[in-house]
Amino acid sequence: MQPFELAEPRSLREAIALLDSDAARPLGGGTALMLMMKAGVLRPARLVNLARLGLDRIELGAGGELRAGAMASLRALERSPVVRAGWPVICHALRTLSNVRVRNVATLGGHLAHGDPHTDLPPLLSALGARAVLAGPGGERTVAVEDLYAGYLETTLKRGELITRVEVPPLGERRAAYLKCTTRSADDWPAVGVAVVLDGGRQTIVVSAATDRPTRLASAGAVDGLAIEGDLHGSAAYKKQLLRVTIKRAIDEARKPAR
Repeated sequence: MQPFELAEPRSLREAIALLDSDAARPLGGGTALMLMMKAGVLRPARLVNLARLGLDRIELGAGGELRAGAMASLRALERSPVVRAGWPVICHALRTLSNVRVRNVATLGGHLAHGDPHTDLPPLLSALGARAVLAGPGGERTVAVEDLYAGYLETTLKRGELITRVEVPPLGERRAAYLKCTTRSADDWPAVGVAVVLDGGRQTIVVSAATDRPTRLASAGAVDGLAIEGDLHGSAAYKKQLLRVTIKRAIDEARKPAR
């Protein structure tokens, strides 16, 4: 790992200014960033630590929406009474996201900004209609979580932009489920991930891991038209069949009264 500068800004404005360089990277929990640096995939000259910006709150907004700061750890989300009461599907999904040691350190913002299609929360938050609030040199903007992604490990974040929080609309009478299929241990990266939200007779289905980004399906039968990505977790043909089965199971899971 090459030497780097560690900056620790005390304000969002300062952090954005420090990130206005191709050689700078934000540091949240560092669970993915440090691995990439050790492997030589990334060689930033400056890391900008976001720990002192006060972006770790988890609370209800005025409209009943969940407002989760980008620096909230995944473990804090999993254990939050607010999330558990209003969005239990998020807590359920987090229980098999990697392991508790990683969830104690990894942050919500870093999880979303990493852009890996094998991560669990992007498809679920996309299906729930969540939006990400971004701050950058040009000011603040809000985008749908699913619009954060442009491809494998590619996001639509501009230089100097940070995710500051995520807002998830109230679940209300909707029913939701997230299921993934792992080919090794339960906490492994998924071969496929499926998020389903049922709202009366309407189904929202977002798939991941089999595609290069969270992908919304027009219907449960639309799998055949997908461009499937084969990898070490399974061939494209294998993943296509897994998706057919997992989508059906996720819809059945979402229909259960306990949901």
